[in-house]
Amino acid sequence: MTISSSPALHISLSGCLERSATFAPSRQGTLQFSRSSQPSIPSDEEQATGLERKVMQAMEKGQDPYNILQPKRYAGTKEDPNLVPSISSKRIVGCICEEDNSCVIWFWLHKGEPQRCPSCGAHYKLVPHHLPH
Repeated sequence: MTISSSPALHISLSGCLERSATFAPSRQGTLQFSRSSQPSIPSDEEQATGLERKVMQAMEKGQDPYNILQPKRYAGTKEDPNLVPSISSKRIVGCICEEDNSCVIWFWLHKGEPQRCPSCGAHYKLVPHHLPH
């Protein structure tokens, strides 16, 4: 038995496909929200909790809780040294002695009196720093 592809069969099948596509149920208009007329997404500040909230509040006050911003520059003299915050009693400091210099001079800075960079003589002082948590 052979099935021939007749034009009538082709038209009736295409009509079924068209009807099923046009009569497919749609949910677009059936969803309703029970919220007020002006729903809003909470901001980061409104939904932050715990440590994240403390960090955001510190940043709003102009504080830098994780020392990620560029430090304030001081004169670098013994009377007005560059202040280096640290959570321990010592810290490694990198000094770029000249503005266009590509070499960094690294040295240990210890708690106590200001110390000098071994290359340019700029003074640095270690100051205690507390993390926000």
